[in-house]
Amino acid sequence: MDLELRQKITQHTGSEIVSVKPVAGGCISDAFKLEMESGSRYFLKLNYIANRDLFPKEANGLIELGKPAIIRIPKVILSDCSFILMEFIESGAKTKSFAKTFGRKFAELHKFKGRYFGFYEDNYIGSNVQRNIPGDDEKEDWVNFFFTKRLLAQYTLAEKNDFATPDLTDGILEIEKRIYGILNGSAENPCLLHGDLWSGNYMVDDKGNPVLSDPAVYYGHREADLAMTKLFGGFRPEFYSAYNEVYPLTDGYEYREDIYKLYHLLNHMNLFGKGYYNQVMDTIRKYTS
Repeated sequence: MDLELRQKITQHTGSEIVSVKPVAGGCISDAFKLEMESGSRYFLKLNYIANRDLFPKEANGLIELGKPAIIRIPKVILSDCSFILMEFIESGAKTKSFAKTFGRKFAELHKFKGRYFGFYEDNYIGSNVQRNIPGDDEKEDWVNFFFTKRLLAQYTLAEKNDFATPDLTDGILEIEKRIYGILNGSAENPCLLHGDLWSGNYMVDDKGNPVLSDPAVYYGHREADLAMTKLFGGFRPEFYSAYNEVYPLTDGYEYREDIYKLYHLLNHMNLFGKGYYNQVMDTIRKYTS
């Protein structure tokens, strides 16, 4: 950590840093636990080469997730173009009831509604831009929003990355023709979404409560959030049963689940390469064959 950053943190917190310890933080940034002369502890994520607005937009997402006061969200202390400073949350062990508690709280979070699909700013899904600005004076319907701002945006990026084979192009065109039919019967008002919830983006605090981190926040369909939780596993069946007790899903969600996974598979292909191409195509064929 350079001297300028130390001075900035000291000035903002009113306390000197007495200890800096590396901790596990994520895929694209360095992370540290800071102990202050005052006794306070902070979590610092640091990246001098990432997009300059990455951390300010992460901060805005965390603040938005904290508005319903349903699930614990790390309090943002300070953010800048190269870092984000948050409260340090001590990790703990899952209790027997953790999955049920998490499922109930996640359902309650989704009851927090927005005026339109999207968000007041674009942000990031990993290190790729996530398009959130709604079209047509905030009256864009969910199906059009999801296709244009999610699937088509990722396909356009795949073209730039030279991943857009003729089969992929044809598949996306066919999805466009069928998207209203695929998502038929699932219309709901915009819900507050984490946007990128997998097992690496939550933790358990020292009291056994779930804590959400690293969001890609926007207001959308809650099925999109739940689909991401199933893409890489890590969530127990009790999580989903408890969710459904609090906020039941509508019929047909199992069929629609993979179309929401497709967004994240395309994003992973654009982030990490063509190792995800076959999963992308298999998912497209589910809806076009």
